[in-house]
Amino acid sequence: MNIDIKISSHALDIQHCTNWVMSPDCGGIDVFIGTVRNATKGKTVVRLEFEAYEVMALTEMEKIAEQAFDKWPVQKILIHHRTGVLQVGEVPVIIAVAAAHRGAAFDACRYIIDTLKETVPIWKKEFFEDGAVWVAAHP
Repeated sequence: MNIDIKISSHALDIQHCTNWVMSPDCGGIDVFIGTVRNATKGKTVVRLEFEAYEVMALTEMEKIAEQAFDKWPVQKILIHHRTGVLQVGEVPVIIAVAAAHRGAAFDACRYIIDTLKETVPIWKKEFFEDGAVWVAAHP
């Protein structure tokens, strides 16, 4: 299987990720790029901080990619997530999926990001001008 899984404390490279999934037999490439937005529920976001239980997170991300391969006819899957302190506009996550047809790429990409947010032990803390909160704690 063609899977690229990564957790990094360094900036993610969108162009590298897109190039990695490109293939002459794939007519559909779907890329999800998560960015740090400047507000949540009307409150100004100053920054985000991501922490991960890296060994388990990588294992879970691999399982999600394998599940996507089982569910849809896709050829390549990339899942990169960032840890550490991120400012507004920075990229904490990139999911890229290549398939012969766009439908499979779209469906698999959505499944991957939704499942990642539910099951992978990566935690997000939002910092506001008046304090901070952990968001959607899971495993």
